[in-house]
Formats: sequence, structure tokens, C-alpha cells
Amino acid sequence: MVEEESRLRELAVRVRTADVVDAMGRFHRHRCHLTDLKSPTPDRLLFGPAVTISYLPSCQKALPPERYNFAELFREAIREGGQGRVLVLASNGYPDASLGGKVKLSPLAVHGLAGILTDGRLRDFAELPEYEFAAYCSGEAVRWGGDAVTPFEANRPAVVSGVAVRPGDYVFADAAGAAIIPGAEVLAVLEEAVHVVSDEARYVEKNRREGDRGDDGAPKE
Repeated sequence: MVEEESRLRELAVRVRTADVVDAMGRFHRHRCHLTDLKSPTPDRLLFGPAVTISYLPSCQKALPPERYNFAELFREAIREGGQGRVLVLASNGYPDASLGGKVKLSPLAVHGLAGILTDGRLRDFAELPEYEFAAYCSGEAVRWGGDAVTPFEANRPAVVSGVAVRPGDYVFADAAGAAIIPGAEVLAVLEEAVHVVSDEARYVEKNRREGDRGDDGAPKE
């Protein structure tokens, strides 16, 4: 397992989100990408298997806070371990609500998660880079969101910006966007993404060489 994860990471650092999306397109027709993400850590690659928490509109009677709160749902999400995982938070129609900040997200660092991906907002962009994990979201918030949304369930299939995320799917995110890769196919997809990079590099080099030869086919002086 350690060797497999090391191999996946070695492949992941060689590609970008667009390469992964192109590779996914060679296997599947469904949408797998998220765009227009913001990040306090845009230079960090976010990569790892997903654990999920979905949110619902807040209602203390239906969702009593002593049961439905981030700490409780986070414990459920990482019940089988958090090291290297990506916490995916589904806002379920509340992209402007804050789903966390420096204090609430501190357990991610404690438990060694790779980071967080959400279609909601996050607070404390200036402080979040102090943690080692990566974070990608819909934008920065300045107000808490607890009166708008409440954590509802953990480790169930979720939809984030129109993309399905199942626990165990792999999240790949960088400054360009994010892609969700089926867990059973992550190795094949990443290997194909590396092929995409190689194919594109060969095409660019071919065009450069043809340009160097000139319109009549003779080398330029």
C-alpha cells in the first residue's frame, strides 16, 4: 500500500489538472472537473482519497447542534484514518456560506490530512497556509456560516459543483482547478495523464521543428 501511494504521488506531481481531465476523458464521458476555485495555498498540489461531509440548511429542531456539528461529523469522516485523505465538503447549494476557517480546520493538520476541497467558502486565507495541507474552495469568507448550513452526514456520496464525489475517489487539485478520479482507476488515469503530457510535448516539438525549416522545407539560416 505504501509503495502504491508513493507511485501515485510520483505520477501526480508530473501532471496538472488539465492533463488529468484529458486523461479522464479517454476513459469516461461524465464531467469530472471543477473550475473557478480559490485557494490560500495555490502553489500546493492537493491529492488523495476523499472523505466527505455534506451540509444542509441549518435548523436546530431538525438538526440539533449537539449531534450535527463539524467536530462530530469530522470524527465520523476519518473513522478509518485521516492520513493523506482529502476532506470534501459539499455545501449543497450554499456556495457563499463559510464552511470552516483556521480554528475549525485545525484537526486536518493534527490528523495528517492532505487538505480540503469544497464548493463553499473558507475563512482565514492569511492564516490557513500556516498548516501543511492544501485548501481549495469557492472563495474567502469573512463571516461564519453556522446559521446558514449545518454538517449533516459523513462519508456518503456527495455532489460538489455538479461533480459526484464518492468516499475513496481521488481528488486532484491545483491552481487551475480540480478533478475527481474514481478510486479504482486512479493509477490508470494518472499514467494516461503522463502520456497526455508526453503527447503534447511531442506535438509542440514537431511544430517547432517544422517552423524552423521554413515554408519551403529548407532549414532557416
